[in-house]
Parts: sequence; structure tokens; C-alpha cells
Amino acid sequence: MSRIQGPEPERRLARLFRSLAPAERETLLAFAEFLAQRGATTPEPHGGLREPIPVPRPTTESVVAAIKRLSKAYEMLDRGPMLNETSALMSAHVLQGRPANEVIDDLEALFARHYRDYRAKHLSEG
Repeated sequence: MSRIQGPEPERRLARLFRSLAPAERETLLAFAEFLAQRGATTPEPHGGLREPIPVPRPTTESVVAAIKRLSKAYEMLDRGPMLNETSALMSAHVLQGRPANEVIDDLEALFARHYRDYRAKHLSEG
């Protein structure tokens, strides 16, 4: 995989950002934050199992806010393996108009499934 270097990609991203509506800008920022966090998980002390930090789902929540909430609750998860599914869900909402509550339900299931995999891996190693 090639790395994008230099100022041109940054200028291109800034131009694209400026061309977006405010809601789309929020979506782009949330997705960029998700990407930035995917490899920045905190190392586990002595390889121990970490539990999610429950954060209640608000009655009204945007998909962007849900991704932030779930990323915080499941901070021990590696975001890389979840990237494609998260991107597909975000696209279904933004580009195809899928209702936010349905997408958030699927995001919660996605994070829970990855946590079950994480937990099973740690329990089998311990």
C-alpha cells in the first residue's frame, strides 16, 4: 500500500472538505477520527482482558456520534478490521439514505461482535 505524502493530498482534502455541506463535513471528520484511532489502541497491561465502558445510547443520536460513542466504549478494539464494515454502514446512511437508527443498531452489533471475538481470543490465550 502506498503512502500519500506531501502537501498536495492535504490541499485536495481541504478543497473537498470546503465543498461539503456542514452535515457532510461532520461525517468526514468523524470518519477521519475513526481512521486515526484504528491503530492507536492503548496497550493492555500484561495482556489482560479489558471490558467495554458502557455509554448509554441517547434517544436521538447521529451516526457520527454513535461511532464516537462506540469507539470510546470499545477502545480496546483494533479499528483496522472494522474499517470496511464501518465505512459501508456510514455510506449506507450518507449516500443511500438509510435511517440513522438502523445504521446505529448495526454499528452496535458490529462493535459487540468484534468485542466477542476479542474476548474469545484473550480467554483462549489465558
